[in-house]
Amino acid sequence: MKKIMLCCAAGMSTSMLVQKMRAEAAKRSMDVEIEAFPVAEIENQLHHADVVLLGPQVQFELQRLTELSTPRGLPVAVIDMMDYGTMRGDRVLDKAIQLMA
Repeated sequence: MKKIMLCCAAGMSTSMLVQKMRAEAAKRSMDVEIEAFPVAEIENQLHHADVVLLGPQVQFELQRLTELSTPRGLPVAVIDMMDYGTMRGDRVLDKAIQLMA
């Protein structure tokens, strides 16, 4: 099972997006785990993830998290602001899948 990790300022603003992504994954019969964590906890969670997606509000963490995840070959990217703002779980899930390929 692949694990998609979303990261935001407090771990709460992504909860609705996580729900939409889970619904889309279920619709596609995908076996994935999708969780959200606050940026303060992400370092402790990196070893559990297959991909990390950052909310636009924490994109300033991209370089630091990329440096931490590169030795593991773990992809890290920022969620598109429009997809995040409109809660396009399908498009964010597609991005995560593309990064894990």
